[in-house]
Amino acid sequence: MTNEILQAVTNAVAEAAQAAPQFNWVDTIWVLIAGVLVFFMNAGFAFVESGFVRAKNTVVVLAKNFVVFGLATIAFWAIGYAIMFKVFGDFGSGVFFYSMGTAYPTGPTIPEMAFFFFQLVFAGTAATIVSGAIAERSKFLVFVLFSVLLVAVIYPAVGMMIWNPDGFLFKDGFIDFAGSTVVHSVGGWAALAGIIILGPRIGKFGKAAGKRKVNAIPGHSMSLATLGTFILWLGWFGFNPGSMLAVNEDVIKIAVNTNMAAVTGMLTATIISWIRFKKPDFGMILNGLLGGLVAITAGCNAVTVGGAAIIGVIAGLLIVFGIPMFENLGLDDPVGATSVHLLNGVVGTFLVGVFAVNGGLWYTGTFELILLQLKGIGYTAVVVFGASLIFWFILDKIFKIRVPEKEEIDGLDVGEMGTEAYVMHDK
Repeated sequence: MTNEILQAVTNAVAEAAQAAPQFNWVDTIWVLIAGVLVFFMNAGFAFVESGFVRAKNTVVVLAKNFVVFGLATIAFWAIGYAIMFKVFGDFGSGVFFYSMGTAYPTGPTIPEMAFFFFQLVFAGTAATIVSGAIAERSKFLVFVLFSVLLVAVIYPAVGMMIWNPDGFLFKDGFIDFAGSTVVHSVGGWAALAGIIILGPRIGKFGKAAGKRKVNAIPGHSMSLATLGTFILWLGWFGFNPGSMLAVNEDVIKIAVNTNMAAVTGMLTATIISWIRFKKPDFGMILNGLLGGLVAITAGCNAVTVGGAAIIGVIAGLLIVFGIPMFENLGLDDPVGATSVHLLNGVVGTFLVGVFAVNGGLWYTGTFELILLQLKGIGYTAVVVFGASLIFWFILDKIFKIRVPEKEEIDGLDVGEMGTEAYVMHDK
């Protein structure tokens, strides 16, 4: 009798163990570490953006980058995650406010809670991109409200079609491994819409010989911008390799490809700006590196190291010619976010169709993957740019998204935040 009871208990324990999720905790720890690296990119964005603006607007930029992750956390937890990953049939319940007490597997190796955290830091990154593009003339309150709308509605509307296994672009085979489109193009399109509604900073444009004259407005600290770029470079080794959601040999390839595109983007921007402007433009050098990182993010797992190098070169060219292009169109972007994140997000996604080992034009001679990549790019542009224009327009009508002229001239730090970044004390 005792043996029968013992056997029954043993069988019950074995059945329970078999039914329980079998997580790989090495994979789980890696995803959490990668998520922390991506979170730390908030500091990178804060330093880059504050360095590229004038001293009188530093505190506002820092505050935006500090607060935005808190806003993203609440918006993504309450609404965004459900829209992005829970709205289709068998994938989830469709309820909002993700239950922090659950740990359902999203795949064979990690708990859903780890997956949620990793997706959360990505959502926060998309919102930070907007901050720098609309800097030096936008109200703090309006950025807060738009960030909530972006993370709760716009960002997941794209992610649900690209990263949800039931999304139509995912099913079609669209490739955006780590977010050139889902994160960077989304932030870039939203920023472009904001720039259009806001208009340029006072003094940015004038007229000379009947043509638009572009006036340079230098940032106040290249030291901050450089430190921020180094932090973003570091964080990208969580951004891209972490998207594997596991520890395997592909993680190494992704890390190498990520770095290769970064350095070729940086060096290309150095050389071309040196040739074009007679001296190397350090702002473009920094943005060239970031552009390379953005461009490789879509296909970092799908291309060779050589392909990554070429993608980085193209990204560096886009920075040197893209920033003046936007300025010549009358669009004022103090940090170059539209060139770094929008142009390179779009082109990097497109180049997957050229250089992907499986299906790319370079290897197959066919355009099928290119057309599919264009389909995803087009969907993102229509959804994000259209929705963002509507949201910015409504916010402008209700709150007036631009600060008064006197406040813009005096600086937003005192007017919006009631403090200054640099205070000279009397002895």
